[in-house]
This record gives sequence, C-alpha cells and structure tokens, in this order.
Amino acid sequence: MGKDGYGNTFYAGADYGLNPDYASEFSTGLFPQYRVSTSNFGLPSDPRTANQLKAISDKLNTGAKTIEVSGVTAATWETVPDPHLEEIHRLKKLVGIDLTFHGPLVEPTGVTRQGWNEAHREESERQMWQAVERAHKMDPKGNLVVTFHSSNGLPNPETKILDEVVNPETGKKEKKEIIKEFWVVSNDGQFQSLPLTPNLLMESNGKIGSIDQQRDTIKAAIEKQNKDTWFNQLQNCAFHAYQGQSIVSGVLKGEKLDRGLKENTNEEQWLELYKNYLKGRDVQKVLEAVGAPFKLVVEKQLQELAHGDIYLRDAYQAFQRLYNQAYIAAEKSGREDDLDKLKKFKHEIKNLVPNIEDPVNLANLSDTLVKGVNVLRSIDAPSTLTPLRNFGIEKSSETFANVAFNSYKKFKDSAPIVSVENPPAGSGLARAEDLREIVEKSQKKLQEKLMKEEHLSEGDAKRQAEKLIGVTWDVGHINMLRKFGYEDEQLAKEAETVGKFVNKIHLSDNFGMEHTELPMGMGNVNMKKQYEAIAKYNKRMGEIKQIIETGNWFGPQAFGNQTPFAQSLKSFGSPIYSMKMSPYWNQAYATSGGYFYGYGTMLPEQHFSMYGGGFSGMPKELGGQMSGRSRVGGTPME
Repeated sequence: MGKDGYGNTFYAGADYGLNPDYASEFSTGLFPQYRVSTSNFGLPSDPRTANQLKAISDKLNTGAKTIEVSGVTAATWETVPDPHLEEIHRLKKLVGIDLTFHGPLVEPTGVTRQGWNEAHREESERQMWQAVERAHKMDPKGNLVVTFHSSNGLPNPETKILDEVVNPETGKKEKKEIIKEFWVVSNDGQFQSLPLTPNLLMESNGKIGSIDQQRDTIKAAIEKQNKDTWFNQLQNCAFHAYQGQSIVSGVLKGEKLDRGLKENTNEEQWLELYKNYLKGRDVQKVLEAVGAPFKLVVEKQLQELAHGDIYLRDAYQAFQRLYNQAYIAAEKSGREDDLDKLKKFKHEIKNLVPNIEDPVNLANLSDTLVKGVNVLRSIDAPSTLTPLRNFGIEKSSETFANVAFNSYKKFKDSAPIVSVENPPAGSGLARAEDLREIVEKSQKKLQEKLMKEEHLSEGDAKRQAEKLIGVTWDVGHINMLRKFGYEDEQLAKEAETVGKFVNKIHLSDNFGMEHTELPMGMGNVNMKKQYEAIAKYNKRMGEIKQIIETGNWFGPQAFGNQTPFAQSLKSFGSPIYSMKMSPYWNQAYATSGGYFYGYGTMLPEQHFSMYGGGFSGMPKELGGQMSGRSRVGGTPME
C-alpha cells in the first residue's frame, strides 16, 4: 500500500490513490464533506492575444467544459475581428461548451487622473456597451455572462482596517473595523484624501463606534466643511457686492460733489454719462461744459463708478455660479422650501436680468446682488464635497444600468448579463457592501428605464433587472483583505453580503498580501467558508460557473506555461466520473509520481530486466528505461 505501520506514506511527495485524504495540505478544505463537479469549472483564454479563437481551442485541450473569453485588455479586444467571434460561436456549438466573457478593464465611473466629468463616464459606458454588443456574437441565443470590474483606477474611497483596540468600559482588547482614511470629490470633479485622526472616530467615552457611526462622523465633518466653504463663498461674494454698492451709491448721491454740481446733476444723468464714458462718447463735451474746476471732479466720479462697477461685475459672476449650485442641489435633494425661495427671487428679477449688465442699471445691479446674497444665506448649504464612495456608487450604477438597458433593448431574451466583479482589495469599490449597493442601484435604475422606455410592467421590469445585473465574486481578490487585518470569519461575511447576486465565481489563491493568482489550494483562501456563505442566500449555487484564474503563475517564466486544471480539480477533490462517486481527483491525480514534475521510478527497473515483460522501451514514469519519453511520445511498444 505504500504505507508504514502507522499508516503514513513513505515515499516523499508521492500520491497514492488508496489514500482518500491525500493532499489535504494543498486542498481548499472542501473534501471529503464537499465535492465540486468538474463541469462547474472553467478556464480563461489567454488575454494577451487577439487570436482568441486559437486561445480557446488551446484551453479546450485540457478537457474544460467552460471557457471564459478574455477581453480584459481593451486594445487587444479591439483587435479581435468579428469573423473570429462568429467562428467561436460555431466552435461552441461543435464542441458543446459553455462560454463566459471578461470585458475590458475600464473605469465605469468615468474617473481619470485629471478628475471626473460626465464625458469621461459616457466614454466608458460606450466602450463597455460595444464590448457587450460584440460579445453577443459568440453566444447569440444565450445569456452570455459578461464581467466588468466595479472600478479600475478609482482610489480606495475608504481605507478600512481590522485592528485590536482596548474597550475603555471593559479594559479588554477587541477587534474593531476602523476607517483610517477617506476620499472626497468636489463639484468640479477633483479628488482629495482626508486622513482621520483617532479622535474623530471616537465617542466621548473613548470607545470607537461601528462603521456606520464612523461614517456619520465623516458625514458630519464633510457637512461642516461644506457649510464653511459655502459661507466663505457667500462672504466673498457679499464683500464685493457691498463694496461695489457703497462706491456706486456714493457717486450717485453726490457725496463728494460740490454743492453747485450736486444740485445740477441726478442719478440718471450720472449713469447715462457713465455709459457714454465707457463707450467714449460725448464725455469730452460734457467735461468742457462744466468748466475746468468741475472737470477733474467729474472725471474722478466716473472713475469711481468704474471701480464700483468692477466689484459688482465680479460679485455678479460669483452670484450666478452660487445660485446655480444652490438651485441644482435643492432640486436634487428635494428641498422644496429652498426651491421656493430661489424661484421667488428669480421671478422678482426676471425683467432686470436680460439688461442687468447695462451700465444704466448699475444701481439696480448692486441692490439685486445684496438681496440675492441674503437669499442664498437663508437656505441650506449645498454640498461642495461628496464622499467618493457615494459618488462612485452613483456614477458606476448609472453606467452599468445603461449598458444592461442597451443589452435588453437590442437583444431582448438573449441579452448578455452584466456581472460586476470586485477588484483586488485595496482598490476602489472592492468591498462586498460596495458591490451590493452598486448592483441594487443599477437594478433599480434599469427597472425604471425598462418601465419608462420599454413599457414593461413593474413586475416584468424588476425580473429583467434582477436577471441582467449580478456579481462575479473573485475569492482571491477579497482574500487580500488579510493585509488589512481581516480573517476567515470576516471574509466569509463579505461573501455572504453579495451571495444572492453572485452569478459567476473567479477562483485564484494567494496569501492575502499580493495579487499572485496561485492555483486553488496553494494559498490561504478558505473556499469552504466562501461557498457556505454564498450558498446561504443563493439557491443557484450548483449552477454557478467558476473560472480558474491563475494569471501567469504557470507562465513560461515559472512552470512552462501549463494550465493548472488538474491541480485545481485535485484541490477541490472533484469526482472523476459524472456519478459523483469515487475515485476523486485528489486520490487519482498523479497516482504514479510526486510533486510537480516526473513520478520517479515507481517499480524497480530490475523487475523488467530480470523477468522480462517487454517494458524496457517504455518511459521511466511507467517503469521502463527510456528517459525523456512520454507515454504519448509515439514510441512503439516491444
């Protein structure tokens, strides 16, 4: 049996099919209680080549029943010709395989290094939609699951860690999730990070609150900063308005004029004179008519009006911007009282606005600005800063909803399904609660669009929305939370949070620190807990396709560009036969050798030399004497 008296195998590194617990140190911890069918696993095609037709054919040679077509690099995917996509569809029908698709890595929020604007988001949406539209050619009658990352380049909106803190009430250490840093976005699309000192996260008794309480603290800090910013902007606008009003009013009232000149001029005359002064008309004749002593005084007054006018024009430009900002914010948040105040002021000045910049309306402009600033002071401060997390979820959900809507509008029952994947932990919107909110908002927006534009009933629209937008759960990506202090229990809660939305799983292993993408069972991803957490709320768990994403670990620089399909089946203890009974891959894998290369001399060579048997020409793996040959090398048997 290959065992000693204590039941231990005595050839280091050797596999023995009669040992059902073999390779437990490499396994995902699922067997013997859990067995995952081979048909549930799939392999990605090589994302580095535009010849996806050949890349898929190569993967089929492994025996995989599901292939994920890789279009992760936008430029490479753009190089794949449409005839290849149609040929992939024919290959799918010929071989009888299932396909999924990984779309290009684009930023669905529209954020770039230069900041954010709506045009960037629309560009991302168009690129994602084109990828979905072309991918449909590979499976025109099915609902191809198309994966996009929830973010690609977005800063991590909240840096959270799991740390040990002392509870001041009990004096004992306990683990708490703490937000160490968060990002905000301004109205002009610029980003900044705001570190949080411990005091900002603590209550009066020194106890760190829950994540929701910490977010409330962050919200209060942002609201205070918004109010301070709004007050400073209004103060600056008011300063220019009051300065301009004071100067213009002084000139028009003749506060610095000689009595004689003051009695012979009025407000209308000064404004008309100022208008002509700005245009260079008739001013010289007026100056000559009033005489030399008054000429200098009149010139001085006109210069004063110009000085006040500059203050008022600056104030008016600032007021326009602040009014628009306040109106949009009040309308968006549904503050009817504030909207009524703004609309009332707008109505009062509607006859003045078309000619407000005419110099003859200078006095009216100053009065209007002062009154307008007071109106803006009376309403709630609009948000100039928004938490990046809220902003990112809002913008990405809009993109995903629009892509899914286009998919349904064009393809109806065969519409590809948009599946949102969690990127590596530490990236933007990589946590389970982020994905849950993105999917929920996307489904809600899609439902509303289907009801409004496609005239679906509320029930039908909801069913389509729930079908067309889901989650691709990458267990390796979420495992990288370990570097922030999280452990198996918290990682399982992450999976549980999105469990009901999951329609595809990406399998890769690591040790929680780097995005290494090892074959399953070679890191510390706890698949048993992940499966149990997803299955808790997902009744279709047995149908979910699971794609083995191992990156370049088996690339040419490492282990000769192998595809670790057999190793993965071994780590999951998958049954070899469709009846799901023994033997299992962990028992039968490499039954005649050990480790990763070669199997040693299983049977003594002398046996065949001494007793014959005609095996001397076979490779050493099978007990022969011919080194460097494989069992399928074409060597004739003796």
